[in-house]
This record gives sequence, structure tokens and C-alpha cells, in this order.
Amino acid sequence: MKNPWMSLWLSAANRTAATARGLWLAEARKNQQALAREMAKPLTAGLPGARPPARRKRK
Repeated sequence: MKNPWMSLWLSAANRTAATARGLWLAEARKNQQALAREMAKPLTAGLPGARPPARRKRK
């Protein structure tokens, strides 16, 4: 015989764990992208067109 209270408790625990996992993965992905950008800066620093063109002043 199934225990309905245990089922409710496990469902809530799984929902909380999934939310926490999603938040953790989003933060890890954000940190990974920031690290990749920082590592690419020295590699692309000397390439032509790596910097945006300077804006012209209006007269």
C-alpha cells in the first residue's frame, strides 16, 4: 500500500531539488562564459578589427 504523505513529501523534495539544480547550473554557465571571454581577450587583442571603431565627433 502506498503512503500518500510520503509521496507528497517526495514530490516537494524533488521540486525543490530541481529548482536548486537549475539555479546552480545557470550560475555555473554564467561563470563559464565569463571565464571564456576573459581567456579570449589576450588571444584577440592583436587581431585587426578586434576593437570597435572610434566614434567620430559631430561638428
